[in-house]
Amino acid sequence: EENLNKHYNHLLDEFMLIRVGRANPRLIENIKVDYYGTKTPINQTSNITVQDARMLVVSPWDVSTLKAIKTGIEAANMGVSVSDDGKIIRVNFPMLTEERRREYSKDAKKLLEETKVAMRNARRDCLDVFKDLKKKSEISEDEYATLDKDVQKMLDSFTDKCDKSCEKKIAEIMEV
Repeated sequence: EENLNKHYNHLLDEFMLIRVGRANPRLIENIKVDYYGTKTPINQTSNITVQDARMLVVSPWDVSTLKAIKTGIEAANMGVSVSDDGKIIRVNFPMLTEERRREYSKDAKKLLEETKVAMRNARRDCLDVFKDLKKKSEISEDEYATLDKDVQKMLDSFTDKCDKSCEKKIAEIMEV
C-alpha cells in the first residue's frame, strides 16, 4: 500500500507540472541554472511569484545571477517568452492552442500508463514475497489466495484513483 501510495502521489506531482494555461511557479522552479558554478534549481536562487494568470515573476536574490537564470529558463525550451528589466525576470506563458492542449492530454495519459505499470510491478514484487513465504511453508495456500485477492483489490482501488485524477487533469487541460 505504501508503494502504491508513493506512485499515486508521484503521478499527482507530475500532473502539477503539466501546463493548463495558467502560470504556476512549479513549472519553472526545478529548472537548473548555473549559480556560482553549480547547477541549482531556480527556486533555490530566487523568489518566484505569479503576477497574473499567464505571467511569472522571478526575483533573483543576487542580481548578478539574472543572466544565468534567464538563460536557464530559455534553455528549458518550454515555449515561453522571457524578458528582464535588470532586476527581475518576467516569464510570459502564451495561450494554449488546441493542438498543444491535445499534446498535454497525451502526456497526461502517458504518465498515467507509466504509473499503472509501476503499480503492477509493485504488486508483482509483493506477490513474489508471498510466494516465497508459501514455498517455505510459512503461510498456507488459502492465506496466499486471500493475500493475493487483498493486494489485487488494493491495486484496483489505486488505479481507479489514478484514472479519476487523469480524467480530471485532461478536463482541466482541455478547458478553454
